[in-house]
Parts: sequence; structure tokens; C-alpha cells
Amino acid sequence: MKQLRLGVLAGLFAVAGVLSWGGARLWDTFGTLPSVPLAAPVVLAVIAVVLLATALSIRSRLRAQRERRPDAKGVEPLMAARAVVFGQASALVASLVCGMYGGVGVHLLMNSLDVPARRDQAIYAGLAVLAGAGVVAAAFFLERVCKLPDAEDNGATPTL
Repeated sequence: MKQLRLGVLAGLFAVAGVLSWGGARLWDTFGTLPSVPLAAPVVLAVIAVVLLATALSIRSRLRAQRERRPDAKGVEPLMAARAVVFGQASALVASLVCGMYGGVGVHLLMNSLDVPARRDQAIYAGLAVLAGAGVVAAAFFLERVCKLPDAEDNGATPTL
């Protein structure tokens, strides 16, 4: 399994942001712009919390195993691999979604902050970008927790 690359995620974010900004400008010339839902930052924040909780749970289990506690629950390799795949997929989707909301947010910031409804939309878009960054950070942390210690010399990321 290959590691997440920050450059790939940043590229996805940038491409989605530019396309979304251009699409928002084009759509706005027709008089309406689709709204940014309030649920967007909430859903991304929930995904970030789930990823972080998974990473902390796996890390505590591994620590208990290393310390040879008698009541330690082991970490199944397949479960760790699934968690890493979930984290990587979440980071990829979050970077695309954040780029999309970032592009719309930039368009709103440039044109229509005097309208209260559009200002709220810009705030929701900014919060979605921040929550998406939290998803990416949690995915990197989860991947780091599940990485085997002897796998640091090659590019692959074997899981437990």
C-alpha cells in the first residue's frame, strides 16, 4: 500500500478549486449560485473525528501490546489495513471537496460580501475547507499510527 502524498492532495485541491471558481463565476452570470450547505463542514468534521478516534484507538492498542499488558487487545492486520484505506480515501475525497468549496468561497469573497446570505455561504465554504484539512491531517496521523517500524526504508506502507 502506498503512502498518501501531500503533493497529490494539494494538486487535487488546486485543480478542483480553480474549476469550481470558474464554474461559480459562470453560474453567477446566470443570476443564481447554488448554495453551500451548512452540512458540508459538519460532515467533514464528523469524518475527521472518526478518523482521529480510530487512530487513537489503534495507537492505544499497539501501546498496550508493546508494554505486554495482560488485558491488551491485539490489532488485527486486516482491520488496520481497512482503517488506512478508509483514511486515504477520505483524504482524497476531502481534498476534492475542499477545493470545490474553496473555489466557490473565493468567488463569494471577491464579489458579494455585502449580501448577508452570500456572506454566510462564504463562511460555510471556509469552514468546509478547514474541516477538510482536518480530515487530511487525521488521515495522515492514522497512516502514521498503522505504519510498521521496519517499513521506513522503502516507499510502501505495510499495515499491521
